[in-house]
Amino acid sequence: MSILHSEAVERDSALNTAEKATVTGAAPEGVSGKDASARAIREMFTSIAPRYDLLNHMLSCNVDRLWWRRTARRFAHILSRPDAYVLDLCCGTGDMTFALRRQAGKSPARILGADFSHAMLQRAGAKSAGTSLRWVEADALNLPVPDGQFDLVTSAFGFRNLADYDAGLREIVRILRAGGECGILDFGEPRGLIGKIYRFYFKRVLPRVGTMISGVRGPYAYLPASVERFPAPAEMLDRMKAAGFKQVSWTPYTFGIAGVYWGKK
Repeated sequence: MSILHSEAVERDSALNTAEKATVTGAAPEGVSGKDASARAIREMFTSIAPRYDLLNHMLSCNVDRLWWRRTARRFAHILSRPDAYVLDLCCGTGDMTFALRRQAGKSPARILGADFSHAMLQRAGAKSAGTSLRWVEADALNLPVPDGQFDLVTSAFGFRNLADYDAGLREIVRILRAGGECGILDFGEPRGLIGKIYRFYFKRVLPRVGTMISGVRGPYAYLPASVERFPAPAEMLDRMKAAGFKQVSWTPYTFGIAGVYWGKK
């Protein structure tokens, strides 16, 4: 598979590589250190858990549902296997996890969701009553899982919030079986006119609407800053290879507003 889907993306992404090369992971404003960042991010997501699903769908105009479904379809070859063992990391209230379950259909593939926010997992558990889905409260940087357990690890809009991106990638590689695959769905930074419109909405409109409905300011001011901080596609792919993935690629969705990083162990 090609490393990037266009030379233009590679060229534009490379412009930000030097600037972001020293970024270790997520860091909310006014917070320093990995442990403090992790605590602050956990508190943020706990505070918005009651309105999390509503705001995700409303602020994305429901396009997020398409992104989850498209990502799940990409791994249909794994999800259709009766012996597949799948982990959805940083699962939040479980929307990506549910997309994986729907894609699996009648396959008895085992699908597990993990997150470090108890409040988010409570909502995931309530939504999954009567299904085979299971949930575990765990830190993505230190998972209570033996080596080589999973055939597939996904993460949708959560990996970007890790306090250490490289450590998170190494942990995913550790828990994947040989030949296992990873799919990280997250926001990007589109270029051109679409990029200008997107950035205006993302920085000016989304934080205000999110704050108004959730009643909490911090998380929705943090969101656009976390996307800017996240490595550009070319750098992210380099980090994935450095972590131990042998094949990697990036597939943009919706003009590059979001996209999937894919890796194979």
